Amino acid sequence: MLSNDPKIAVVLLSGGLDSMVAGGLAREAGYELVALTIDYNQRHRVELQAAARIATALGARRHIVLPLDLTAFGGSALTADMPVPKDGVGPGIPNTYVPARNTIFLSLTLGLAEVSGANDIFIGVNALDYSGYPDCRPEFIDAFQHLASLATKAGVEGHPVRINAPLQHMSKAAIAREANRLGLDAGMSWSCYDPAPGDQHCGLCDSCRLRSKGFEEAGLPDPTRYAVRP
Repeated sequence: MLSNDPKIAVVLLSGGLDSMVAGGLAREAGYELVALTIDYNQRHRVELQAAARIATALGARRHIVLPLDLTAFGGSALTADMPVPKDGVGPGIPNTYVPARNTIFLSLTLGLAEVSGANDIFIGVNALDYSGYPDCRPEFIDAFQHLASLATKAGVEGHPVRINAPLQHMSKAAIAREANRLGLDAGMSWSCYDPAPGDQHCGLCDSCRLRSKGFEEAGLPDPTRYAVRP
């Protein structure tokens, strides 16, 4: 007998382009969405407003904004008083890396998935055009999937929550094209690490440069308002 229960997915929704497209792909696959946004007291507060817009546009049945003040830890240009690098994407791990962020966030998402009756989590991590963060790599996602099978009631009972990272091997250009194909307004999303006055993207941080490059290579108009063109 076929179940009439809806397919539910929890989407880790930062407000960025990648998480928006991951949520759009989950919706396209027929999932009802529960969106989780972590308010970690990051300097780019405007992305929380973007997350709210995107959750509404995706028709999420619930959108939770969970406060978790990581400025108490610091250690990142996004959670402490240190400058965001503006010299372009370089080798090594930049200081915009927030220590263990995706491990922390996916753990919270996993708990929400269990209590929501969700069999799937969608996360917009990408390891092709990105800033070199270790918790965006396929090895990390694979390891967290193993953890999910060991550390939860659902996993022990034989139906672990699946961790879906559909953008893992996509370029920013491919992600921009997916947003366009899905009919999503990329202008709703926010990528900048160091917002300029008037809610403009700075245009010079790694994330702005990668975003701009993606739209340019995709041959699509970039709806982003930049203080300085990347």
